[in-house]
Order: sequence, then C-alpha cells, then structure tokens
Amino acid sequence: MITMDDIIREGNPTLREVAKEVPFPLSEEDIALGKEMMTFLENSQDPVKAEELELRGGVGLAAPQLDISKRITAVLVPSSDPEKTEPDFKDVLYNPKILSHSVQEACLGEGEGCLSVDREVPGYVVRHARITISYDDINGKKKKVRLKNYPAIVVQHEIDHLNGVMFYDHINQQNPFSLKEGILVID
Repeated sequence: MITMDDIIREGNPTLREVAKEVPFPLSEEDIALGKEMMTFLENSQDPVKAEELELRGGVGLAAPQLDISKRITAVLVPSSDPEKTEPDFKDVLYNPKILSHSVQEACLGEGEGCLSVDREVPGYVVRHARITISYDDINGKKKKVRLKNYPAIVVQHEIDHLNGVMFYDHINQQNPFSLKEGILVID
C-alpha cells in the first residue's frame, strides 16, 4: 500500500527526469503499480482512511513521485456536482500525450499544490483550459479523451511530472499573481 512515506519530495532528481515510456503488453508490475496509485488517491479522498493512514488529499499521482521513472499516472477528480457521485475523471494513464489544446488559458484561483511539495507556493499556474489526450488504460486499450477546466488542469499537472516539470516552474517569479487578459480563473 502506498503511503506518504513512499512519495519523494522536491529536490529528489527523479522529479526532474523525463520518465520512460511503458512497454506493452503491460507487465504485472506496471499493472499493480497503476492499481496501487489509484487506491492511494481513493484512500486520500476518504476522510476516515486519510486520517487513519495520515494521507494528504490528492487528485493525481505520477510514478516519478514514487521514485519510479515511468510514464504512468493515476487521476481521480471527484465530481464538481454535489448531486453526482460519479467522478469527473478517473483513470490510470499509461504513456499519456496531449494531442491538442485550446488557445484559451486557465488557472486555479487558489493556485496548485503537490504531494511532493511540503510548502505552499503562492502564484497562478497558467495552463490550457481544454486538452485532448491519448493514453493506454490498465487493460491496454487506447483511449482519447477531451477534458476541460479542473480535470484538464489536473492531467496537465500530472503529465508535467512525467516530463520532469514541477507546477511552480509555470509561476511568474517576478509577479506570481499577474495574469494576461482573457485567462479563465477557476475557483
């Protein structure tokens, strides 16, 4: 079972590497890793389990955060609609790629956080408001998905991990809260 102790923190060189593609068919090890990563996210979003296991809440986890330089990430974005229990986006992504993106940019009003960063980093992280991605799922099935707003931002954050990029690399160092006109701020 993955716990916070398994997650490496900023400064570890693995977080700055470009992760390696995962070969198909998937190995038992890569399938198990994907499942464990999703279980971590499910547990981290369950208030009782999160407290019991001392987990920080997360919506995404990438293999490099576990010191494993492979292009695997798990994403679990809970429903933005309180009436719905079905998550807005949930899957384990093997070798994900951004195929296209909107010209429209967006950022989270509260900024971004990361399980590998134990400090608050103030500033807007500007990303694409909409993306189309392709990836292989845990069954080796090719998928193509369009995402917008919060789920799109989460997936871009996770794909950044696979490319050795941290969220704060996107923050304007001179003026962390400056925004160009037309950027969508998501609360």
